[in-house]
Amino acid sequence: MSRLVTPNLDSDAGPSGQVYAQIKKAIGSVPNTFAAIAAHGPAALKSVLAADAVLAGGSLPKRDQEVIKLVISAADGCDYCVAAHSYLAKLAGVKADVLKQIRDGQPSGDARRDALVGFVRKLAQSSGTVSDEDFAAIKAAGYSDAQLVEICLAFATTIFTNVFNRINDTDVDFPAVA
Repeated sequence: MSRLVTPNLDSDAGPSGQVYAQIKKAIGSVPNTFAAIAAHGPAALKSVLAADAVLAGGSLPKRDQEVIKLVISAADGCDYCVAAHSYLAKLAGVKADVLKQIRDGQPSGDARRDALVGFVRKLAQSSGTVSDEDFAAIKAAGYSDAQLVEICLAFATTIFTNVFNRINDTDVDFPAVA
């Protein structure tokens, strides 16, 4: 059970309620993590959503964004975010067997995706420090300078939600990951 109390989403008329209404309008429901963050820090959730809007307007495909978020979540051990980003990556076109390979740290057979997964995993393991070889490998895989910025942004927002969900022990409301 989540540690932080989340008010009734339908009756909250304050700043959190305004954020809930925007999320419901955009995606149909409010995920538990967003509800809990907005209940106690609506400005924090607005910044996460703004970062996601920046990513949506960028050049990094949605499937790559979700792969990045899944790799970080798996490395961090955030069950909530692993379930969420597995589901969202599947919606973005990543096949279930590939998602399992990513979660298990196995190559997927797609050189570009495997380069991205390896790079992000190294970022997670090294607190962001990468070698010249790591940098050269991600560039050789075809990622642009602008996409490296987007990778960093996706990484940063995911770390925030991972840490929040670990503190809160947020109830998972996405399909379970085997």
